[in-house]
Amino acid sequence: MLSLHEIFLRLTVAAALGAVIGVERDLRRRPAGIRTSLFVCLATALFTILSGEIARRLGDTGSTRIASNIVQGIGFLGAGAILREAGGRVGMTTAATIFVEAAIGMAAGGGLYAVATYSTALVLFGLVCLGWFAQRFNLKYRRMVFRITTSQAESVATEVQRLMAGMKVPMQHFRVSMAGGSSIVEFESDVSHGQQEKIVTQLNRQGVITEVMPLEGYHE
Repeated sequence: MLSLHEIFLRLTVAAALGAVIGVERDLRRRPAGIRTSLFVCLATALFTILSGEIARRLGDTGSTRIASNIVQGIGFLGAGAILREAGGRVGMTTAATIFVEAAIGMAAGGGLYAVATYSTALVLFGLVCLGWFAQRFNLKYRRMVFRITTSQAESVATEVQRLMAGMKVPMQHFRVSMAGGSSIVEFESDVSHGQQEKIVTQLNRQGVITEVMPLEGYHE
């Protein structure tokens, strides 16, 4: 049976490691920040401890029964972080982070401090370093809204469709509207920074104004 001091230590380590990951999420203004991450790690650590302690007190041989159900239960929390907006997925990284936080909490709850700490370091490496790398080399795709203002809507709309088809980039919510004496062609698409620049370069010319803006609410 674990001493009260050991239980407190395991819970503290789990909470601290969860909070460290949560800081990164808060800095990026993503869901599941410091408090959520802390609570996920703390809860899973507590469940892991209780699973073993209750089993010992009751003489139950299935000491991992509660801990095994954590993997299933944490899926509901992760699913809540995944939203669908305008046909795109948001919160996938946050959901994956919540899932690994649960594993880290279980490791700390099981007394595997080195494993929990190293796993936290790997998570931070993925979130910070790999995130920076993807942004630095324009590897990340973002949902962008393209708005082309012109006096020749039909020819530009056809040009846009041919350009996107040639680049094999699917479009969503393609629409043509009127604003005063000008026509506006709008569409949404998941593009890399390089693809975005190519589209703007191909379409921009005298009499054609191309605007690009990120779709609000589309987060990692």
